[in-house]
Amino acid sequence: MLYTAFLSLFSYWKRHPGQFAMLALGLALATALWSGVQAINAEARAAYDRAAATLGQDQLARLERADGRPMEIAEYLALRAAGYLVSPVISGEVRDANGRLRILGIDPLTTPAEAQGPALDGAVDLAAFFTAPGLLLMSEATANGALPADLPPISVSENVPPAAAITDISTAARLLGQNEPSYLLVATAQPMGLPPITDVTELSLRAPDNAGDIARLTDSFHLNLTAFGLLSFGVGLFIVHAAIGLAFEQRRAIVRTLRALGTPLRTILLALSLELAAVALLAGAIGVGMGYVIAASLMPGVAGTLRGLYGAEIEGVLQFSPYWAVSGLLITFVGTAAAAIQAMIRTARMPLLAPAMPRAWAQASGRMIRLQALAALGLFTASGLLALLGQGLIAAFGCLACLLIGAALALPVVMSGALSLVRPKSAFAEWVVADTRQQIPGLSLALMALLLALSANIGVSTMVGSFRTTFLGWLDQRLASELYVTAATPDEAALLMEALAPDVDAILPIVSTEIRLFGQPADLFGVVDHATYRDAWPFLSEAPDPWGQIATGDAILINEQLARRENLTIGDLANGLPIVGIYSDYGNPQGQAIVSLSHLSETYPDLRPRRFAIRIAPSDAPALATRLRDDFGLPADAVTNQAQVKAFSIEVFDQTFRVTGALNVLTLGVAGIALLTSLLTLANLRLPQLAPIWAIGASRARLAWVEMARSLILAAITFLAALPVGLLLAWILLALVNVEAFGWRLPMQLFPGDWLRLGLLALLAAGLAALGPTLRLARMPPARLTQVFAQER
Repeated sequence: MLYTAFLSLFSYWKRHPGQFAMLALGLALATALWSGVQAINAEARAAYDRAAATLGQDQLARLERADGRPMEIAEYLALRAAGYLVSPVISGEVRDANGRLRILGIDPLTTPAEAQGPALDGAVDLAAFFTAPGLLLMSEATANGALPADLPPISVSENVPPAAAITDISTAARLLGQNEPSYLLVATAQPMGLPPITDVTELSLRAPDNAGDIARLTDSFHLNLTAFGLLSFGVGLFIVHAAIGLAFEQRRAIVRTLRALGTPLRTILLALSLELAAVALLAGAIGVGMGYVIAASLMPGVAGTLRGLYGAEIEGVLQFSPYWAVSGLLITFVGTAAAAIQAMIRTARMPLLAPAMPRAWAQASGRMIRLQALAALGLFTASGLLALLGQGLIAAFGCLACLLIGAALALPVVMSGALSLVRPKSAFAEWVVADTRQQIPGLSLALMALLLALSANIGVSTMVGSFRTTFLGWLDQRLASELYVTAATPDEAALLMEALAPDVDAILPIVSTEIRLFGQPADLFGVVDHATYRDAWPFLSEAPDPWGQIATGDAILINEQLARRENLTIGDLANGLPIVGIYSDYGNPQGQAIVSLSHLSETYPDLRPRRFAIRIAPSDAPALATRLRDDFGLPADAVTNQAQVKAFSIEVFDQTFRVTGALNVLTLGVAGIALLTSLLTLANLRLPQLAPIWAIGASRARLAWVEMARSLILAAITFLAALPVGLLLAWILLALVNVEAFGWRLPMQLFPGDWLRLGLLALLAAGLAALGPTLRLARMPPARLTQVFAQER
């Protein structure tokens, strides 16, 4: 009996292949976007785990100086002489115009087993590894990417994180110009009888980083991607809901007949469930495959985003993982069940002798619309409370979710209210308005999907546009110098600057070192007292005459990220100095501080400048750049002008947010398909309303134009409703999510031109969605319309 019921119900799809295609397409698209996002997140987190496991960072404690400077070699030798099992590591970065590479120099003879260092077996040339010029072990992706010039020979090895190389400690010392260890790895098991290692050294003991600094830092980004995936999945489910609802409504006669013939209700429901499970399995498998393609195409952009915003290095290549594939299939089944539960309940409660009269699915009553309005009001209230009182990233996303869901639930009320303001002046116009209001329940889910997609586009594009405009203005302030010069060595830099001094307005050394501030890595810069900084440097808050206090060597400036992370204000202490200014530092993933160059040189006497900013008349900059290359033999990439640096920064910015734009486009495309599905769903069901109007004199062409105009008007109302929702979404992203996620707040700016383009795109999507049903109505044979009066409708 179950088999017969299943075949009877499934035969419906043979007569309606287009509807089956829409159902499968909706499920496949929803699954594709969700599984694609999960694939990206899984790949990134796997990269974090590999990076955290490098040299046992997730298992081994480390000894390091509190200020982050390299330690004296004598401190290491003293610990080894006392019997402690420690191993030195020299860590740093080699960078030039060609690329950058993180160097990890190890001593394989003392490295603890838990560090899981590279296997120095027959696959590695040991003689080359231990002797000059050395050997760099790196992943295949890193070896094939952009690397600095003049590197030792390279050997491909597994388990080396992206953009990094492992080598012998002597090779690292030569490449980095650093002979002292950056830190010491501490073996888990130490000889018995020794006192705690912290009792015999002034070095700080840092616990193993079980969770991974980068993983914690990028949680906000992955939560953002997951939110996008859920939004896209929800929009896709609107398509599924429409197709399933129509199929259940049009099969009421079949269900009535099966029950009249004695088929138990539970058998019918089980057959329907098996049918949906089969469709979900097929569409889910297709969706997972599509998700892999989407994720693989977006992966390079995600890698650029993580590198630009957080300094996290991951490979831009996607590896297939059963985890996200299975999770994609599971959520497909969950989504199908969620989309079908209303229709299943309605079928279960349908009387045995219910008339076989198809009706529009989800014809919401006035009471249901009022309940939706009350629910929307409650969600708006919750969103406001979370915005005012909430703390943390989860509260910020909760505020955003309440806003979007509340706006979607309120849309039918908004549309009914907008149409009630129309005062038609003819009987036909009055029918058009009344008929349009009647169609709102049937189109509400598709229009909700369009509202969510438009709101997300407006909000995210406003955020990115505000970021870009602010970032460009900030670059103009920070990049005030005309030329930037990099010498090969500090000695060459000193000779070069001495020769240039008479011909330029000013030479500003660019000197920095990595330190630890409040337990976290940070960059400390030293600057000279010059008008360039006084005139151009942007401050968010400052004490009186901050640059004058910096010049005395008794004060410090910090960036916004460090100030927000540690809740610091003017007058607080950082690195033992009072804070006299907090400056914007967009795009920097970590803390930064500025002191006078004299103070930096006193604290770190080994630091000598290799880079300089040159102030000169803009008209003389090209000639000086040519002279530096021709007369002093500097490579072309060692001399860059302001425009080059700015262009590179803008390129990095655009790469950073490319994945966001792609997800916006995909979400809007899915919303357009949802609208098309709903219009196709209602096309046949609306014939009983259209046939009488045709019979009393309205032409098919005129009715077709009315259908097209109705779709465009509803899309326009949806866009107007989405505009304030999108702007509120942008404010939440900038004032709440951005601060929690990245550590800086941006001023919100408006871009009406983008809204106009998006509105036209929404109208285009609605017009294309309505084109098929409209043309079919215009070309429908009169006999088909006449048949309506002979049917039991």
